[in-house]
Amino acid sequence: MTFRGWPSEALEFYDGLEADNSKTYWTAHKAIYDDQVRAPMTQLLAELEPEFGPAKIFRPHRDVRFSADKSPYKTHCAASFERGGYIQLSASGLAAGAGAYMMDAPRLARFRTAVAADASGTALAAIVADLEARGWSVTSHEQLKTIPRGFDKDHPRAALLRQKGLIAWHQFPLRPWLGTAKARTHVEQFLRGCRPLQEWLATHA
Repeated sequence: MTFRGWPSEALEFYDGLEADNSKTYWTAHKAIYDDQVRAPMTQLLAELEPEFGPAKIFRPHRDVRFSADKSPYKTHCAASFERGGYIQLSASGLAAGAGAYMMDAPRLARFRTAVAADASGTALAAIVADLEARGWSVTSHEQLKTIPRGFDKDHPRAALLRQKGLIAWHQFPLRPWLGTAKARTHVEQFLRGCRPLQEWLATHA
């Protein structure tokens, strides 16, 4: 099957799920999820695999064991690539991300050391500036309020040192192309544009 985008029914499915996040709604509309949401995602990932590697679609059920919110279903369909990269479809449309959402302690230490070093840190700052110039946000899951211990508080890359991860993120505006094969082009352009960030993180962190 060829990827032809997501029809309006896919967004309407998530509009309804946000309003009624229940097993009753899910069961009644599961065929729409299978045919209009998951199937196009599967087709897109298959077409992107030669360039970006295999990808996995996340399960639609939420893990509510440790959450105060007990709604059973995620209000988006998401997938991640083995070589880095993330795609998400929701009622708001298509979004994509790349980078390191969270870092464990050893990786975070390597990241900060590389950010502080002149050569690697300057290179990362240039990458971030390029991504932001494209209209994409560069952020993290969490950041410190102050510079981490052991680094100069007046460091020129203080903002990067405070990050506990680093991701490029873009929420695409809702446009008619979402329902066509052109959606693949937008995803490809984003992932290719984020390749320098992915390579920097792979090398230094």
